[in-house]
Amino acid sequence: MTALPGETPGTVGTDTPQDAVSPPDTGAEGSAHADDEGGSAGGEDAPAEVSAGSPDADAVTADAVAADGAAEAPAVPELSEAQAELAAQRELRERIEKRKAEKTAPIAAGTGLSGTAAELLAAVRAVESGEKSGTAFFGSPAPAPAARRPEPAATAAQPPRAPVPAAAAPQAASPEALDAVRAVLVEGGAPEALARPAVGVLGEQAAELLRTDPWQLLAVPAVRPEQADGFARALLGAGCGPDDGRRTAALVGWLLERAALQGHTALDAGAVRAALAERAVGDPDAAVRNAIEEGVALVFQEGDEPAPDGEGDEEGAADGTVLAEDADADREPAQVLLGLDRYALAEESLADGLARLVNACEKAADWAEAAAAAPSPSAAELIRTTAAAGLVAHSGGEAARAEPAALIAAARGLGLRALGATHSEDGRRRLAAATGDPDTAVTLAGLLSGAQGPGRDEDGALALDLLVVLDAPQLDVENAAVLVEALADGARLVLSGDPGVLGSAGAGRVFADVLAARACPQVVSRTPDPGPIGELVSGIGIGELHQVDAPGKEVVIVPVRDAGEAVHRTVQLVADSVPRAFSIPAEETQVITVGHGGAAGTRALNEALKQRLNPGPGRFGGFDPGDRVVHVPAPGRAVPGVVRSADAEGLRLDCGGVPVVVPQERVESSVRHGWALSAHQAAGMRWPAAVVVLPGDAAQGLSRPWVYTAFGRGERHLSVVHGVDQALPHAVAQIPAQERTTRLRPLLEALPTPDAAS
Repeated sequence: MTALPGETPGTVGTDTPQDAVSPPDTGAEGSAHADDEGGSAGGEDAPAEVSAGSPDADAVTADAVAADGAAEAPAVPELSEAQAELAAQRELRERIEKRKAEKTAPIAAGTGLSGTAAELLAAVRAVESGEKSGTAFFGSPAPAPAARRPEPAATAAQPPRAPVPAAAAPQAASPEALDAVRAVLVEGGAPEALARPAVGVLGEQAAELLRTDPWQLLAVPAVRPEQADGFARALLGAGCGPDDGRRTAALVGWLLERAALQGHTALDAGAVRAALAERAVGDPDAAVRNAIEEGVALVFQEGDEPAPDGEGDEEGAADGTVLAEDADADREPAQVLLGLDRYALAEESLADGLARLVNACEKAADWAEAAAAAPSPSAAELIRTTAAAGLVAHSGGEAARAEPAALIAAARGLGLRALGATHSEDGRRRLAAATGDPDTAVTLAGLLSGAQGPGRDEDGALALDLLVVLDAPQLDVENAAVLVEALADGARLVLSGDPGVLGSAGAGRVFADVLAARACPQVVSRTPDPGPIGELVSGIGIGELHQVDAPGKEVVIVPVRDAGEAVHRTVQLVADSVPRAFSIPAEETQVITVGHGGAAGTRALNEALKQRLNPGPGRFGGFDPGDRVVHVPAPGRAVPGVVRSADAEGLRLDCGGVPVVVPQERVESSVRHGWALSAHQAAGMRWPAAVVVLPGDAAQGLSRPWVYTAFGRGERHLSVVHGVDQALPHAVAQIPAQERTTRLRPLLEALPTPDAAS
């Protein structure tokens, strides 16, 4: 690897500030990808954060709440098309519960539990059935919630506690509701700017809810527990304490929401109790029981728990025929998980839907001629496998994307309604070019919203015989549930992607769980990625950072000493060196860095790149015509675009040839400059050239999937602005993907799939 012509490490220019390196920010970015801020939405960029320390019970004053809240006043969360459809699917709960009731053991090995795990399982069964209250069931009653919120019917169909910010539908706030909420916020010392998002999350009766249960403020994005504590203290006075049932229930919901930002669909109950203890909760066990009773969390068991010494299971204990030492002494301990109902419903629905596709597909299709005409052996294998299965998992790198394209073309040649869905508009264009037909490719968001694709048939299902989902690792569990439920019986689904890239911005690890569960046939591509960049990235995928031969300077390393020099060199590469050496204009070069904050994060880089490439006063809400931006229309989606103009309707963007108008009130929260992106934002897209920036403070955010994803975004050229020394090879060799706690894999393994691959 070598330097570009004219590129030698040097001193920082006088126009670049020599600030000390500061750690990346940990606040929430307007992007859906909060992972790069330290609260990982995708999960691989930062360690899972179950709690953020051990604050005192009297953490902050009301003045501090006002100060912090004013700096972070969040925008009203929007409901994506996928989430809206998922919300409509809640009627599926009855079907799911019916299926679960028909099983002989709704929760595996429940009778073998003991201690806290047994109490949790017994509690949820008794409470859900209505046989007992939680207080009656447990010997130590849970704290009585002094001012319980109204029943769901009185709160516009909101959940009993801790509404889900990411999935809450934005409501048209009435002036009366806003005024009432502002009055309560002012009384509690919180900023009035929180009124609109509070009404958006809690509904028209937000003022009443906040007055009776001030910790409901935690449901508003960006509000932290210490802020909610100060707000509650101001409203309730000495009558509230750290073990107040309203506080502990809200904290459990907040912890599970934070875990979802890390990609988890559930959390170990022990981790939740430990996090509660760190937040001054005196009785974490009672707090967890209370949260289950209040409907904030659901409880699940994974695995088996052996009976205590001297005890058998219930049947054995009755007749004395089974002793503990005779009963599966080598069973793995049970894991008790807590989760939010939205993710539990999505995983249950998705597991059922995938099993339906596996078992309902007609397996006798003869695609032999199409396979014989395939352009490669791997494409032929994919065609043959898909002909005999309703669900197929296909994995490979960038070059392997030609194989799903060949499958789509072959299926359409057979008269089938076949389509490919990608994560981004860029991926859609590349797939359309590979198939030679623009009608064969859509984005997943466009397909689910009905804006793209064939539409629905008379039964409401997608009018498709075969759907190939590329960029499958970017598929979160909620979108996956919506997608699978929309496929008709007999349709075929192929999940295709590169297992080495960063996971989805939303909760879940659908592609990885399907692969791990071996719920369907798997086709692994044998097509390698070409060229020096392909060789480099392939090595990273197996944990090795090789020096590759790059005679055409396809890969260049630019060493830097500090973050200021990293910014200076990045601007120089994008504006001068790459265009001069490769004839790649600046607008076709993408900068990728680890975090949004810090001295060389996306904010600092975007500011410097704007000054050089498109200087202007930012007269349209901080933007000028020609600015590169990233638009976040809904959580989990980041769409690159260019500012064209602005008028009374809002900011007008060109997003990959699609005109988009962002209303004025949404610009601040959903549009960011986009010369520099995080790796999660860049996933699923490629550019002619990529500049990956690794300042010294980026070392803690590096992992093998991050490096693999970032380094693979350049098609013709990759420059690495390198300031992390040995942290880079260490991350590639020693830091794999962060594990996500999900339930999809065991759900898939438990379902009957007789045609799945062994």
